[in-house]
Amino acid sequence: MRHPRIRNVVVTDVPRADVARVDVLAAYGVATVHEALGRTGYLGPRLRPAWPGARVGGTAVTALCWPGDNLMIHVAVEQCREGDLLVVATTSPCADGMFGELFATALRHRGVRGVVIDAGVRDVAELRAMGFPAWSAAVSAQGTVKATAGAVNVPVAIGGQVVRPGDVILADDDGVLVVPRGDLERGIAAAGARAAKEAATREAFMKGELGLDRYGLRERLPDLGIVYMTADEYDRDRSA
Repeated sequence: MRHPRIRNVVVTDVPRADVARVDVLAAYGVATVHEALGRTGYLGPRLRPAWPGARVGGTAVTALCWPGDNLMIHVAVEQCREGDLLVVATTSPCADGMFGELFATALRHRGVRGVVIDAGVRDVAELRAMGFPAWSAAVSAQGTVKATAGAVNVPVAIGGQVVRPGDVILADDDGVLVVPRGDLERGIAAAGARAAKEAATREAFMKGELGLDRYGLRERLPDLGIVYMTADEYDRDRSA
């Protein structure tokens, strides 16, 4: 997906989703919310946590940078506030280490909950020690410059999804998800229903019920050409 046409602009007064409600949604986790909302909003398998175990939700502040140039991340820091999650995209593919410990220190001071960057991060040990969550497309020590204008708080495209400033960003070990700001309440309701259904299924599996039966799959197997046979029948069939 191409990035929307932009100017070199910094938007300063972005409406944001309610952070307290974002926290409710984040508690369900990326996979559950993704399924509950019809398998939409996933930013793709390229974005992986720099260190495992973090689960966060926040409101998106976006930065669009040129590859190998982190100038607009510096610009974006000023626009961040408590409860935000910085989302960085580049105008073309980049794996350079555009984000590290110093940026994390500045963002933490402003109450930012983490970063999602479709490029590289560095200083992974320091980020882990700080407990600052980061999801990236690469880990790289390759340095960057600060020379080219981009934009802050404009729509950006990552993994075929558009992230708009103020949208809900959820991230955990399963990846990163964007939920449009206007879909937050629908997401909470749908995720709650999905979580309740999964809890009932989990209890059934703990009692020995099979997914084949619970999901009504067993009766579909013959239509798919699946045949049950004993080991002797299988051996005779192979040798026939």
